[in-house]
Formats: sequence, C-alpha cells, structure tokens
Amino acid sequence: MSILETIIIAIVEGLTEFLPVSSTGHMIIAQNLLGVESTEFVKAFTFIIQFGAILSVVVLYWKRFFQLNHTPAPEGADCVKRFLHTFDFYWKLFVAFIPAAVLGLLFSDAIDAMLESVGVVAVMLVLGGIFMLFCDRIFNKGSEDTPFTEKRAFMVGLFQCISMIPGVSRSMATIVGGMSQGLTRKAAAEFSFFLAVPTMFGATLYKVYKILKTGGMEMIMDNMTTLIVGNAVAFIVAMLAIKGFIKYVQKYGFKAFGWYRIIVGGLILVMMAAGFDLQIM
Repeated sequence: MSILETIIIAIVEGLTEFLPVSSTGHMIIAQNLLGVESTEFVKAFTFIIQFGAILSVVVLYWKRFFQLNHTPAPEGADCVKRFLHTFDFYWKLFVAFIPAAVLGLLFSDAIDAMLESVGVVAVMLVLGGIFMLFCDRIFNKGSEDTPFTEKRAFMVGLFQCISMIPGVSRSMATIVGGMSQGLTRKAAAEFSFFLAVPTMFGATLYKVYKILKTGGMEMIMDNMTTLIVGNAVAFIVAMLAIKGFIKYVQKYGFKAFGWYRIIVGGLILVMMAAGFDLQIM
C-alpha cells in the first residue's frame, strides 16, 4: 500500500469504528475504490490500526478510565464487595466484556467464515439501518438517574455479541443495548466507547498473535512505517469522530445514521450486482 492509500484507509477506520455505521462495510467500498488488493498484510493492517482508535477513547476519557470510586461502600459490605465498589468502573467493563470474549473464542472460525461474505455485510447494513430509523422511538425513555448495575452491563455485553455478524456494527449493537437498559443516548454511546477498549484490544491482540504464530513477524517489521502512519491517522480521526458523534446524537438521535446505513448497504448490493469483485479486507 502507498502512504496515500494508508492514510485514506486509516481515515475510514477512524471515522467509522465508533459510529453505528459498520466499519467493515466502509472498508469494502474503500478497498475497491482504491484498488487495494486484499493481501495478508492489508488484512492485518485493518486490525492493527484499531490500536490507534482504541487509544483515542482512553485519551478523550482519561479521567473516567483512571478514576476509582472513592464513595463509601454499602454498609455491611465484605472485603470483596468493597473491592468491587472501589473498582466499579473496571468491574462493569469486565462484566460487559465477558459474553463477547467467550463467544469470540468458542466460535472464532465461524465468525471468520462469516466475515468472508460481502453479501451478509450489505444485508445487515440495510436491516440495521431500517431498525435505526425507529430505535429513537423504541428506546427513548432513558434517564440520567438510571443506575448502571452489573446486570445492565451484562445485558449490554450480550447485545455486543450481535455485532459478531459482519455489518451489524459493534457501536450500534452496544448503544442500542445501553438504551434498552434505560440509559440516555449520551450514556449509552459513552459506555459503548469504553467497552470498545477491552473488546477491540483483545480481538486485535488475538489476530496479531495468530499472525505471529504463522511467521508474520517479518511482514509486520517490513511494513512498520505504514503501521505507524495508519495508527496515528486513526487515532486523530477517531478522536474527532467521537467528539462530533456525542454532540450530534444528543441533539438529533440516530435516524440519519439509519438512512446512511441503508445507502451504503444498497451501494454494496448494487456493486455486487454490477459484477464488482468485492472482498473484505
């Protein structure tokens, strides 16, 4: 890949990773418009630059990520409950992370097989878009006073598992999951960002491990400049996307993202019908 292609693909990753629009669908279009061949390195590149996107969340929400709960623990709490109370933020992230981690390890090969289907991505983009046209009406009862319990965190984690179907969008699944548990749009979106850190970090590490296990160290070292540029661009763009998304969704909701998904999914279906050899990066 050239530096220009690297920058463009990293911009697409940074823009779409945290928005409810499916980064996979956009990667398919970007790859084919640029004429980038889906080599082993290109596939690895799209996973590794997620590190840059992950870092953007940590930097933007630095205080939230590294702040313990110093409020008094419930009266009569034992040492375990006091510990979990202090590390409340991390505990709930862990609880929400468990479903995807377990299913991801158990069904890794099946998920990889589904990721080869461009048709599945396109159809899920359209279906998810139709759902998003109405999700504000369905889940518009969120309150800032809703307590975010372990049970609610686990339910969001279950919703995240739906995003293992390519084209669904991890962001969309977890935001809808949060809203279904009584969270506001902002709170649901922010927890979606937080949950992305362990989820994407774990998935990316696993992919890198598989690459290294099959002798891919030389491939990574030979393309280190490309990887550094890609991560840097994804980091900057993702920060801007997150800031803009939070402001937009608080004011306008998700309807526009629904129409956008339908258009992108429809475009992929049209390209497939026209005979384009579409591949997933």
